[in-house]
Amino acid sequence: MKDKIIIFDTTLRDGEQVPGGSLTRFEKLEIAKQLEKLNVDVIEAGFPISSPGDLESVKEISKALKRPVIAGLARAVKKDIDACREALKPARRPRIHTFIGTSDIHVKFITNTTREEVLRRSIEAVKLARNYCDDVEYSAMDATRTDFDYLCKIVEETIKAGARTINIPDSVGYSEPAEHGKLIKDLMNTVPNINKAVISVHCHNDLGMATANSLAAVMNGARQIECTINGLGERAGNAALEEVVMALKVRKELYNLETAIKTEEIYRTSKLVARYTGISVQPNKSIVGQNAFAHASGIHQDAILKKESTFGIMSPKSIGITGHELVLTSRSGRHALSHRLEELGYKVTAEELNLIYVKFLAVADKKKEVFDEDLTAMMETEGKKGFDASYVLEDIYVATGTKITPMATITLKVKGKSFKAAAIGDGPVDAAYKAINSIVKQDISLVDYQLKAITGGKEAQGEVSVRIKKGPIEVNGRGLSTDIIEASARAYLDALSKLERTKAR
Repeated sequence: MKDKIIIFDTTLRDGEQVPGGSLTRFEKLEIAKQLEKLNVDVIEAGFPISSPGDLESVKEISKALKRPVIAGLARAVKKDIDACREALKPARRPRIHTFIGTSDIHVKFITNTTREEVLRRSIEAVKLARNYCDDVEYSAMDATRTDFDYLCKIVEETIKAGARTINIPDSVGYSEPAEHGKLIKDLMNTVPNINKAVISVHCHNDLGMATANSLAAVMNGARQIECTINGLGERAGNAALEEVVMALKVRKELYNLETAIKTEEIYRTSKLVARYTGISVQPNKSIVGQNAFAHASGIHQDAILKKESTFGIMSPKSIGITGHELVLTSRSGRHALSHRLEELGYKVTAEELNLIYVKFLAVADKKKEVFDEDLTAMMETEGKKGFDASYVLEDIYVATGTKITPMATITLKVKGKSFKAAAIGDGPVDAAYKAINSIVKQDISLVDYQLKAITGGKEAQGEVSVRIKKGPIEVNGRGLSTDIIEASARAYLDALSKLERTKAR
């Protein structure tokens, strides 16, 4: 009988701390729902005390999800734990996750106190959390740089206080695999009541060893891995969920450990997180990078055609890449589109299909063939969330050249009424954005602009991601078109629509 490894996903908390990667409440909820489909055991939904918006996001996720444990993060401070209690009230399986720095450098320079005081606060925090919630996790932040005897003492006492999970974080990515495995083994052999709690690890990737350290830990007794989709997180990120899960699956004879993850949902989850955060996955990223199952060498191609396992240690289908192609063109009907969308995991009503089909034909008329990547991008950029857009692009005309000043004319539909404006700019995109601003009449700052091709070839669709700011509010927007100026306008309008919803809330 294989031991079960608990997968604790912190994409919505630690992953969201990536600069520029913040998410709206809608996007957090959509990612949480996909994590439930992925079958993660624990979802750390946020840090409720950090803002009223984060508290409400955790509460919404707690209401919506049924199966996974929903965790909220709290410092070893009463107000933090109270905020977690409030946010997690609707959760069927709540967990309060409290933490404090335990290394001497954290004790001295962060909490500005003593080891004895940190121990006291740790015990009190766990006891308070247990008054509110049966499932409490305690993290000894910067555990890998904490004095071992003191770490043993604090682990023993927080277990006595009621912690059911003890996390041993490598908070700054300082450890290396042999050292990290030994730390877990020594804790397991030294702390007298260690068998009364699940030992967890949370490894950062500052030296590129987060996945290796996590696997070394479970080989030595840890039974929970804290990780993120695509390895997102502070600085160099966290252990990547897809890496630890597939390592345990592909090398099952070595680890003799298993997870409950539905690996066929990995690729779709990765794409969703990348799209919503605006942080692309590097092409050579293991498991989910676009080159992970690509073979350019003629020798490799020949070998793969003869026997997949010659240069393939896992099947693309095992992570949710279809492995085959349905040719969709402007001559394809609704039935073919509906069938392909269902294969990709999208279930739509007849009414939604009619709306999506119009968008599909607009793309198909500009391309010889519509690929799976086009459909996925269209659904996640132009799908259900786009039907209640505050601003809708009706028409765009742009004039530009090497010897003329770029000019754009924009027609928008706002609350059922059409508005038209023209503007000049430093370039065609700048002109289009100025024309839009003259209609919406808002003081908006463009924080970030990114353009990438969804598929290859001269007819490829361009996907534009933007980030805009108004006062303290920042939101992402995405737009899709074979015309990059149109895609740019759609992305800007998507962000403006999100801004309106955020302001309304």
